[in-house]
Amino acid sequence: MADAGTVTRAQPAPERAVDAPTRASRLRFWRSPADQPRWARPALLAVAALAAVVYGWQVRHAGYAEYYAVAVRSMSVSWRAFLFGAFDPGATVTVDKLAGAFLPQALAARVFGFHPWSLALPQVVEGVVSVLVLYRLVRRWCGAPAGLLAAAMFALTPIVASMFGHPMEDAALTMCLVLAADAFVAALAGARTGRLVLAGVWVGLGFQAKMLQSWLVLPAFALTWLAFAPATRRRRLGQVALAGAATVAVSLAWVLLLTVVPAGDRPYVDGTTNDSAVAMVFGYNGLDRFGAHVPGTVESGFTTPDPAGATDAAASPAGAWHKLVDPGYATQIGWLYPLALAGLVVGLLRHRRAGRADLVRAGFVLWGGWLATAAVVFSAMTLTHRAYLATLAPPLAALAAAGVVLSWRALRDRWATWLLPVVLLVQLAWTAHLAGRYAGFLPWLTWPALATAAAATVTLVVVGRRPRRPSGAPVVAGRRTERSWRAAGAPVAAGPPAERPWRAVAALGVAAVLAVPAAWGLSVLDRRYAGTAFEAGAGPSGPVGLALDADTTDTLTAPRRRLDEYLLAHRDGARYVAATSSWRTASQFVLPTGQPFLPLGGYSGLVPQPTVAELRALVAAGELRFVLLGGVGGLGTTDSELSRIMTWVLSSCREVPAADHGGGDELLVYRCGPGS
Repeated sequence: MADAGTVTRAQPAPERAVDAPTRASRLRFWRSPADQPRWARPALLAVAALAAVVYGWQVRHAGYAEYYAVAVRSMSVSWRAFLFGAFDPGATVTVDKLAGAFLPQALAARVFGFHPWSLALPQVVEGVVSVLVLYRLVRRWCGAPAGLLAAAMFALTPIVASMFGHPMEDAALTMCLVLAADAFVAALAGARTGRLVLAGVWVGLGFQAKMLQSWLVLPAFALTWLAFAPATRRRRLGQVALAGAATVAVSLAWVLLLTVVPAGDRPYVDGTTNDSAVAMVFGYNGLDRFGAHVPGTVESGFTTPDPAGATDAAASPAGAWHKLVDPGYATQIGWLYPLALAGLVVGLLRHRRAGRADLVRAGFVLWGGWLATAAVVFSAMTLTHRAYLATLAPPLAALAAAGVVLSWRALRDRWATWLLPVVLLVQLAWTAHLAGRYAGFLPWLTWPALATAAAATVTLVVVGRRPRRPSGAPVVAGRRTERSWRAAGAPVAAGPPAERPWRAVAALGVAAVLAVPAAWGLSVLDRRYAGTAFEAGAGPSGPVGLALDADTTDTLTAPRRRLDEYLLAHRDGARYVAATSSWRTASQFVLPTGQPFLPLGGYSGLVPQPTVAELRALVAAGELRFVLLGGVGGLGTTDSELSRIMTWVLSSCREVPAADHGGGDELLVYRCGPGS
């Protein structure tokens, strides 16, 4: 028994012995490894299960993003289209992006059939993998509590919860970037070249999913490695160069494929007028996003905000520099801004005197650099879709979790008792600001949660200002802090019983401020707030009531079925069932049937594929018999190859009466070649 003159301290729990994993221990996956708390693995599995339910709940109603769904359909029926990322089953033109994110969808469609849920399933898996890997990554950096918090915050970020439930390429990008960061942090501890190269490979695979957006993490990776990797400067520079080469090689693999394969043996590159994959990636999908037109690319219109944003009165224009703090966008990605900022600032200050090999300090630089780079780029560009914002979710979740843990430790260890109340107060004010713009959404939860957080904050202020009195010491006039008692050599009472009240209050306050953003993320369980395959978003600031893909169906309407039957019956062995004056017209047939229709003019109608001469050659060779004119989209200008094709069709082909083909009068059907 300790005597009255000794200082009683809470003893840390003994560490569990770390034994080599056995096959039996691996099978008991629900049990925490020896180097983690016993509650860590069960809690993580619960978070992962919740993520799987949230992402997969509306999977049957995920819908189709019409243009990309047609490409997936084509890739699921044609391996040539799969290889080149073609829009149509005949592989005449690519999609206007790299097709890496669509490959898992095409494989799922081959295995399970072509349905909305089969296309969305890969994204659900990618989401759960991201949650699990983010936990491991943050745990290595900041401990199991921070890892679990980060995984949960990430999983229920509104834009993330919606995105992973739909067939969107941003899901694959997000997973690849989280895996890249995981490999990077694993490499950093021992300056391991192989792991660093693996991180570069993951960034390159992310490039295949979303192109240049994947490279947003590279400045943070390079800076962190050069500043903190435990190796000589020369070796660090060499490692960065090697990993950079791997990143570029994997990133540009598809671009290289379309560059070295002769034009006649591959599809035409959409989004360009010069059939260049480089122009499509770095111009049409790159500099054009900032309003700079690159020769050889068509006008993309990417600097024009998507009409989906117009439904939200609180949203700023998609091109505004302050869009990320506007409620329309912040309610999708930015609920955790105060916590993340607190984590970054306090973490850097707390570890400012740490040595160059301090991995905790390196982690703050890594996450802060990632967040800052992406925020600057997104603020400068026009965001045509809010799913882009998901790139911000991993660093925000990691830094916010670190902010909570650091603030908790500051109060527990009494080196900054004011920190947690201040952080909660700022987070409370920001949450009230965002929620107040949508006051009619979940009022029964929002305002009681905020009131609870306010009460907890006030209580923590009182607890933080009250010193712990030395055990057995008399109460004296005036206020003496714990530091003064220790300086006087007096014993200070400590231990778990005294800490339990403030722990409960602090936990209640943190849970209360996080309840509102979590509720927004969980709102995707309601189909009205789940978003669409065309536009992600949860809660009332998402695409509520916008059926952007409602007309996209995988079944033929009665008129289209009669027309399709007529075209097939009179195809005469042609390679293509028909050519169409727009991709939208082709999609009405390709999506339900997977048949080879030939779209003219690419996505914009301005791509010179095919030319008039090439179309006439197809007709002369018997590979094309019908051309369908009309429908939505197509002709964007009279000075285009499509315009010249239509002029030739009208003058050289015979119109088939609607009474003969039975498809109605919406589309004009022309027969070209012999007998026309």
